[in-house]
Amino acid sequence: MSPTFSSLSIRNYRIYATGAFISNIGTWMGRVAQDWLVLTVLTDHSSKALGIVTGLQFLPFLLLAPWAGMIADRFPKRKTLLLTQTGLATSSLLLGLLAVTGTAQLWMVYAIALFTGVATAIDNPARQSFVSEMVPRDRLANAVSLNSASFNAGRLIGPGIAGLTIAAFNTGVALLLNTLTFVAVLVALVMLRPQELRPAPVTRGKGAIRDGVRYVRSRPDIVLVMVLVFVLGTFGMNFQITTALMATKEFGKGPEEYGLLGSIMAIGSLSAALLSARRPHPRLRTLLVALAGFVVATLLASIAPTYVLFAVALVPVGLSALTALTTANAMVQLRVEPFMRGRVMALYMAIFMGGTPLGAPIIGWIGDVFGARWTIAIGTVAVGITLAGVSVWLARHENVRVSYESQRRPRFRVTTAPVSEAMPEAAR
Repeated sequence: MSPTFSSLSIRNYRIYATGAFISNIGTWMGRVAQDWLVLTVLTDHSSKALGIVTGLQFLPFLLLAPWAGMIADRFPKRKTLLLTQTGLATSSLLLGLLAVTGTAQLWMVYAIALFTGVATAIDNPARQSFVSEMVPRDRLANAVSLNSASFNAGRLIGPGIAGLTIAAFNTGVALLLNTLTFVAVLVALVMLRPQELRPAPVTRGKGAIRDGVRYVRSRPDIVLVMVLVFVLGTFGMNFQITTALMATKEFGKGPEEYGLLGSIMAIGSLSAALLSARRPHPRLRTLLVALAGFVVATLLASIAPTYVLFAVALVPVGLSALTALTTANAMVQLRVEPFMRGRVMALYMAIFMGGTPLGAPIIGWIGDVFGARWTIAIGTVAVGITLAGVSVWLARHENVRVSYESQRRPRFRVTTAPVSEAMPEAAR
């Protein structure tokens, strides 16, 4: 089997990945349908309302992270996922029924978004750390990358199906189809062989949350990654807002064209995930170069004069963003102790997705006041400034150097010579 797909040779992971892929398609259908419901059915293209919905979905990541991580480390992850996935299916079903019957109101969408956020906040650290129980350590980076590939393959397919479904039927039908896809992941979890899993040690006793926070604070290598991911997630990854505003307000397009943008971006994202699956060791230099590429790509997208050029620019945006996120995720998972993985991944997801409640309303306000293009450009500015600041810090404290090789194949190289004992060589 190709090294890119080596984790699929493991039965449990193969079954889980199949169910997750079907569910990921539905997740992206649900996101597009929910945004379209808010923008065109319940409001008159209000970016503020869309920002609030997005913020409510991600607010629980910020508020519940310590407890979600404790749950992931204290209880069997497979059982936790069965409960959270059932909750997510229920929220999707409720929103779909409200949309189909024409009884949906904006406050109802807000409430369902908050409930969905709570279930997802508990689901995420358990799901992220569950991968390490299905595959051996030497295939963990590959499995993490394949999970990203699955998620973005869903993004490639889901938005297009959602756009066609909304145009042919209505928003509610697309939401109900999303509900059906949750069955796939629930069946996959039931079919796993428990005896072939590698459960991490279960954490007992008091102080688990405090220990998790203290552990992260003692690891500057993990803190550095989280700082970069926080800025990227807060200001650069609000694509469900930015692409919706660009499609509707800037270019005057309908649901088919809006759904197509998500699929086009997924071309770059899927490519990034598959390329990452071939790298046995995630490195800091890959993360820094990917973020630099994100700055350039989002700048081009923000100034694209036509819908077609904007869509084309989304390919490198997706490529660079997912390369950064996949690398950061694998770096964190490979560095932490197994008994801490759930709590650390909960804090990681809180930093990444929990920044959205802060960024989404700001992005929505920027869209209303300054225009849709600035909802993308603000990410360019924020990530660019942060990347410059981190690069200066690394140059002074960790002996990071950027050099240019002109022999044979001209290229830039990022090299590190760490001086901090807290940043192990494997992290480089």
